[in-house]
Amino acid sequence: MDIWDPLSSRYASDQMSYNFSDRKKFTTWRKLWLYLAKASKELGLDVTDVQIAEMESHVDDVNIKAADEEERKIKHDVMAHLHVFATQCPTASPIIHLGATSCYVGDNTDLIVIKDGLDILLPKIAQSISRLAKFAEEYKSMPTLGFTHLQAAQLTTVGKRTCLWIQDLLMDEKAIRGVRDNLRFRGVKGTTGTQASFLQLFQGDHEKVKQLDRLVTKMAGFNRSFIICGQTYTRKLDIECVSALSSLAASVHKMCTDIRLLASRKEMEEPFEKSQVGSSAMPYKRNPMRSERCCSLARHLITLAANPFHTAANQWMERTLDDSANRRITLAEAFLTADALLQMTQNIAQGLVVYPKVIERYIQEELPFMATENIIVAMVKAGGDRQECHEQIRVLSQQAGNVVKQQGGNNDLVQRIASCSYFQPIHDQIQCLLDPKTFIGRAPQQVDEFLQEEVAPVLALYPGLTSNSVEFKV
Repeated sequence: MDIWDPLSSRYASDQMSYNFSDRKKFTTWRKLWLYLAKASKELGLDVTDVQIAEMESHVDDVNIKAADEEERKIKHDVMAHLHVFATQCPTASPIIHLGATSCYVGDNTDLIVIKDGLDILLPKIAQSISRLAKFAEEYKSMPTLGFTHLQAAQLTTVGKRTCLWIQDLLMDEKAIRGVRDNLRFRGVKGTTGTQASFLQLFQGDHEKVKQLDRLVTKMAGFNRSFIICGQTYTRKLDIECVSALSSLAASVHKMCTDIRLLASRKEMEEPFEKSQVGSSAMPYKRNPMRSERCCSLARHLITLAANPFHTAANQWMERTLDDSANRRITLAEAFLTADALLQMTQNIAQGLVVYPKVIERYIQEELPFMATENIIVAMVKAGGDRQECHEQIRVLSQQAGNVVKQQGGNNDLVQRIASCSYFQPIHDQIQCLLDPKTFIGRAPQQVDEFLQEEVAPVLALYPGLTSNSVEFKV
C-alpha cells in the first residue's frame, strides 16, 4: 500500500525526504555494523578481512520487505534487520552486532540523520538571508509607513523593515549552527552505557574499549562522543534541536505575516507567476499563498517543540521505550517542515515585488499628521509661541481628521495649514517639512551597518551560495 505523506511528497525537498527515509536509516544501520567490525578488527578481535568485505558488499542492498516480514514475526525492528543482514552475510554473521545493543544502531543513526539534516538546512537559511539582504540593500532608502499596534507610526524604510526579518533569521542560523557544532555521537557504549560488554570482549583492557569508541565515532563523521549516556543519548539533545527549528518557524511566520499584511495593502507582493491562479471564483485576486503556506506549516513546527520536552522528562533511569514512536514522528516532521519552510522562504525572497506609488500614497495620507511636530518647531524658530502653535495645529488636525474619518475624504491638513494666516511665516517651508526622507532617521545607514557588520560575516561561512532560483513546490 502506498502511503501519501504531504510533508515529503508535497512540501519538503527530495534531499531532506531521503534523509529521513527508511532506505537511509537501514543502510546507515549496516554501515554502523561495518564500522564496529572494522574497529574491532583493528584492535585485535577475531574479525577477518573476508567478513569485512562480505559486509561491505551488502551495505546498500537492504531487503526492506524481508525485514518487515521478519519484524512482524519477532516484533523487534533491529533484530529483524540484523537477521536479514546476517542471512546475506553468512561468513560475517557471527561477528555482526558483537557487544552492541539496539541503540548502537538506532541512536547513532538518529544522530547521523540529525547532523545531515542540519547540514541541509543551514545553507538554505544562509541563502534566504542572502536574498533578503540584497532586497534590503536595494530598498534601504525607500520611505514607508511604520506600524505599531497595526496603526500608522513614524516612517521607516522598506529595507530597514526587511532587516528585522533578517535579524531573526541570523539568530536562527546561529542557534542551529550551534546545535550542529555541539553534536556528539552516542558511540559504542553497550546496554546501559557502561561499556561492560566491550570491556569483556577486550579482556578488561579499558584503553582498547576507549579506542574502539573513538574509532567508530570518527568513521561515522563525528569528532567526539558522549562520555556519559544510558542506553540512549540524552534526549535533551532533541530538545535543543527541535527548539531551534521551532524558533526558525516563528521567524518565518513573522516575516510571512508581514508580507501578507503588506499584500493586503498592495504595498508589496510575494512572487506571482504569469499563469498562476489566485482564486477559483475571483480571477482578479493575487492571494499570498506562499506566505500563507509558510504560516500554516510554521504553526505545525512550533507546536512540535513541546514533544521532546515530554520525552526527555519521561526517560526513566537508563531508558524507557515510550520515547521511540514519538521521536520517529517528531524529529522527522520537524526537519521536513523546516526544510519546506526554507524552500518557500528562498522562493519568496528571490521575487518580492514592491509598489512604490502605493506606498507613497499611504505616506501622503498619514504624513501631515506626523509632520505636526516639525511644523511646531519651525514656527517657534520663526518667532511663534509653542503653546499657541500647538493649539492651532490641534484644531486643524481634528478638522482634517473628521474629513478623513467621517466624510471619507483625503487628508487636507497641509492645505488648511497653508491657508491659515497664523502659519504664514513658514508657508514657504511646508513642502520641505513634508519630505518623507526627512522622517526616516538613520534607517539607510542602519541597513548598511547591519549588512556589513552582522550579515556579511555569517554569509562568509557559506561560500557556495548561488543566485540560482528556487522552484516553488506546488
